Parts: sequence; structure tokens; C-alpha cells
Amino acid sequence: MGSSGHQQLRAWWKESSVYQVYPASFQDSTGSGVGDLKGIISRVDYLKNLGVDIVWLSPIFESPQIDMGYDISNYTKIDPQYGDITDVDVLKDKLHERGMKLVLDLVVNHTSDQHEWFKESRKSKDNPYRDWYIWKPPRYDDQGNRQPPNNWDGHFQGSAWEYDEATDEYYLHLFAKEQPDLNWENPAVRAKVHEIMRFWLDRGCDGFRIDVINFISKDQSFPDSQKTVHRGAEFYACGPRCHEFLQEIGAILKEYDAFSVGEMPCVHDENELIKSVRSDRGELSMIFHFELMDFDHGPKGKFSWAEWPLSKLKDTVTKWQRFMYDNDGWNALYLENHDQPRSVSRFANDAPAFREASAKLIAIFLGFQAGTPFIYQGQEIGMTNVPVDWPMEEYKDVDCLNHWNLFKDTADSETAAKLKFNYQKKSRDNARTPMQWDTSRHAGFTTGPSEPWMRVNDNYTAINAAAQVDDQSSVYHCWRQVLERRKALKDIFVYGDYALVDEGNERVFAYKRTAADGAEALVVCNFSDQEVRWNAGSGVKEVLVSPGGKSLDKVSGGEITLGPYEAIAVLL
Repeated sequence: MGSSGHQQLRAWWKESSVYQVYPASFQDSTGSGVGDLKGIISRVDYLKNLGVDIVWLSPIFESPQIDMGYDISNYTKIDPQYGDITDVDVLKDKLHERGMKLVLDLVVNHTSDQHEWFKESRKSKDNPYRDWYIWKPPRYDDQGNRQPPNNWDGHFQGSAWEYDEATDEYYLHLFAKEQPDLNWENPAVRAKVHEIMRFWLDRGCDGFRIDVINFISKDQSFPDSQKTVHRGAEFYACGPRCHEFLQEIGAILKEYDAFSVGEMPCVHDENELIKSVRSDRGELSMIFHFELMDFDHGPKGKFSWAEWPLSKLKDTVTKWQRFMYDNDGWNALYLENHDQPRSVSRFANDAPAFREASAKLIAIFLGFQAGTPFIYQGQEIGMTNVPVDWPMEEYKDVDCLNHWNLFKDTADSETAAKLKFNYQKKSRDNARTPMQWDTSRHAGFTTGPSEPWMRVNDNYTAINAAAQVDDQSSVYHCWRQVLERRKALKDIFVYGDYALVDEGNERVFAYKRTAADGAEALVVCNFSDQEVRWNAGSGVKEVLVSPGGKSLDKVSGGEITLGPYEAIAVLL
């Protein structure tokens, strides 16, 4: 291959890019106020023109919608608000006709408490489904008060255990109490999950995003935790049998040459994570790790604040770029999804003067790194967090509202203001406002008599797809160009090496990508609101993407002047 001696194995999913659709908020075709599958079908060409290869849908299965479909009551039935299974077939066919693929969201750490399996499980201790879930007897303190089996926390506040009077036992739920955890120690549970996977793969679906997949194996002694945040995570975040279970899943995925990306929160140990994705392990194609997503979390977790310098962003990105490349792993590149705030607001600057430049900077910064890029709906047009002045009544997310409920009655005005500051910065609601299609009422998301299930962001007249699709200088076209260049120069951008440049610079994040034959590209991003001059040397051969409109003569002299939040990618 070349001088580096490190040959990256080739795979179709490495060369692809993924677009995540959050079905409730994408496009409503029925006027119900909730997005649906026919709405997604109507936008297939929009996605094709953007240049993405894979469309991943957040859960569309039957659900009581306690956690927006991440609480599934039937894995082979579509939730009626989204349509039915024939709509999935049509969407899959329309994507396949255009050379694109369909990926579904597999949520199998837990089910809904309305799933038939759980309804059976809670009936009695000798029910055949009892050990499909994790049941434990209470503990009693010295005063004889009933206590949960251990001190683990749920991720949506409170204990991870819920008492069930019918059988005088507790069941484990790492998320909402309506989301009981499946017991993966039971071979019948694993066999059922494998059957669900085959059901959808046999129907022509191309793979899965797998929800909190590193939580499926729990330490069977269920010990108390010594941690202060996410108590218990050390006993389930990559539990004793995690990789064994992942290899069973991986064997099925391999049969179908299917795509997989596993969500893996609460684990930052790269030696544990690499096992899931190293090419010889037969587990997953790639994973979402959370080191970048946790790095503005303060001492009290997500809804407390931590400032971050650019050096921290550089260290984190570079660590994973290098680590995956050097160890035959693969990165899932993302700065945004349905659980995270908008990247423009979080990593750059969403003030009107800088918003557009920031959104283009994100595209160039993310899209040229080593890994498979994920674009979340609305990211390609630079959608932002919800307005600062929205009252708490507009927030819908169970995680955020549970947190607010802990404090709202007792917080003084200063504490309340701090919490609201963090919600506007980090609540999952930021990503869930309806997609901004045009300047018509409700941003073209719904035309029906019903109000949208969630309020449309007030800035839709300034930020919408209709205004950008025909404008060659738009955020949408910047993303389209980045994806195009990445494919055209895949030896550099897909399979090439990564190196950080000008490490000490607190305004500019620059990196090089180098192909095995020595071909090189340079990406330079100004993460500040000041103009900066940056010396690129005299080797620039071609400008690949420049939202600032810089021609070769502007950069070939060596010094590049970048405006606030301006980025550029060049060939050396």
C-alpha cells in the first residue's frame, strides 16, 4: 500500500455516510402533527441529492411513546402514528432504487412495560417469562424499611429499580420505569433478539443502529456502586459477557453483510471499546462512544456546566482518530443526534452573524475525519438549539422534565436560572423540534389542522431547506460538497491516516489526512469569532471546499486568512 505500512481493510460502510431521521419530527403527511413514514418517503430525493448513502430511522415500532419510541411494545409491528409495515417496504425500495440503504433502530437492552413479555413476566414468580427480565427481592434496612436490591441509579433520575407489589419484588430499569431491562443471561431472550434481527434483514433492511448495546450484560452479583454519577454503570457499561453477546449478533450481521453501529455510553476505556469494532473480532462495524458528548458536562452531570478549551476538543478527537486507525477499528463520526443538542449551538456559534459559517465549519471539520460521518436531520441546513426565551412548557423530553421536577418547587431563582440555562444548552428537545422545510406555517413540517407535537423553532423563516437547496453557497451545499469530495478522494479521506497540526493553537483546529501513496489533504477550521491568519506553507495544490470562496491564488502563497468560524479543505 505505501510507506505507512498500515493497510486499512476496505468495506462499503466505511465509504458511506449516514443520515439520521427522527420520524416524529421529519415530515407529517397526514396532518396529525406527528411525522410519519409516508412523509419520509416523500423526501427521499432530497436525501439522495444531499449525497448520503444510508438512512437510519429512530424507532418506528409500536410503543406507548414514554421515551419517544425507545420503549418498544412490539418489534415487528409499526406504530400506527407512523404508518404500517408496507410503508417500510416502500421506503426501503425507494432507497434501494437510488442506491441507498435503510437502517433501523434496534432497542433490545429493554422493552416497554406494555410488551406482552413483560406483562407475563410480572404476573407471578413462576411465569415462563419471569426470567426474561431482571427481578430481585427487596433489601431491608435496620429499621425494617424496604429498600431496592442495590443503589444503582436510573439514567432518567431516581433508582434503577421499581417495586412491583404483585410479586413483592423489584425489576431493573436503567432508563424510565416503563422501560424494564431484558435479561440477556437467558438464552431464550437472545434467541428472540436474533429472530427479530433476521425478520427485518430478511425483509431487505440493511442493518441496525443498536441502542445502548454495551448495557446488555450485567454483573450478576449486582453489587452496590461506589460512584457518585451513574451509580452502577461500572457493573453494566461493558459487563462480563458483553462481547460474547455482541459476537452472536455480529455473526448474524456478517451473514447479511449488514451495517451496524452500536451506541456505547458510560465507557471511555478504549481497550474495552476497541473489542467491539476491531476488524478481526466479528462484533460491530462501528460504535458511538460518548467522550465528545460528555465533555461539557459539569460536576453534577449533563445539566451542570463545564467550559471547554479548544485543546480539549483537539485531544479528544485526535485520541479517537489515532486509536481507531492504529488498532483496526472504525469511528462513527457524529456531533449531533436525537439525544444531543445542535452542533452549531454547542461546538461553534449560533448567533445570527456566525451561524451559517459555523454550520459549514462543522461540515468540513466532521466530514473529512477518519470514520463514517453521521448527519442528523436539520444539521445539513444548520438548525440550532431552541430559543433561549422558550418557557419550560415547551420542553417535552422525559429526561429533562424529570430533572426539572426534582428542583422546580424548591429552587431559588438563581438555581432555576442555571438549570434553564443548561436545559437550553443540552436538553434532548433541541434536536427534536420539527424539521424546517420552508417558510410556510409550521415550517412545512405539517399542513394539517393539528398543531405539531412539538413547537417549531422560531428561526424557521431564516433557516429552512427550501432556501438552501438551490443556493450553491448554502450550508446544504457545503455538506453536499464535503460528502462528494470524501467519496472522490477516498484513499485520503476514508482510508488515509490522520495527524493533528499546530496543536497549541487555541483558535484553529487543523489536521492532515494522508493516503498510503502519500497524497495529502489539509483541513483548517477557525473555531473563534476573530479573523485569524494561518500559515499553510507553500504546498497547496487545490482548494477542495471553501465556503469563504477562497481560490487557489488566495492560499497558495502559504498564509491563509480565515474569517470567524471559517473553514477550508485543500489538497497538498
